[in-house]
Amino acid sequence: MTSSNGSVTREWEGLTIPAAGTYLLDVAHKRVGFVARHMMVSKVRGEFADASATITIAEDPMQSSVSATIQAASISTAQADRDAHLRSPEFLDVEAFPTLEYRSTGVKSRDGNEFVLTGELTIKGVTRAVELEVEFEGVGRSPFGQDIFGFSASTEIDREDFGLTWNVALETGGVLVGKKIKIEIEGEGVRQG
Repeated sequence: MTSSNGSVTREWEGLTIPAAGTYLLDVAHKRVGFVARHMMVSKVRGEFADASATITIAEDPMQSSVSATIQAASISTAQADRDAHLRSPEFLDVEAFPTLEYRSTGVKSRDGNEFVLTGELTIKGVTRAVELEVEFEGVGRSPFGQDIFGFSASTEIDREDFGLTWNVALETGGVLVGKKIKIEIEGEGVRQG
């Protein structure tokens, strides 16, 4: 259906959702971030500046899919020495593994605008099943005439499951870098064609 502002949307389970089609992640309106524990007492936040995704919204929304590619070398924690270490073979090894990849395998409706996106995440050549908790933020039309929708997603992974095992034991107990990494994604999909 076409709404009063001319954007192409439809109703599904009480939500106004995007029309079926292909959407690309808007690089100007996205954040692919992460949070890691440091020395067991604080958190370090970072992000990957270079990420792309293709989102296919199906006629049956539960058949929709996502594929995403993240450029490993674009990692930034706002600290040059730490970023260089994260790019090194002790962590992401960006020379040998230039990208991180995500491919969805299914969508489950949770409640209202909340969904679970099942899929496979590949880091440093290791692929593991990952579930993203997704919140659909709404649809609209930009001032430039583009049909868009917004979303946020999060999950937590164990970095050691992906071969990221480097660490240093602390004299006071514990380790320098926590094993659990929280992934936080915010974005807008822009309709193509």
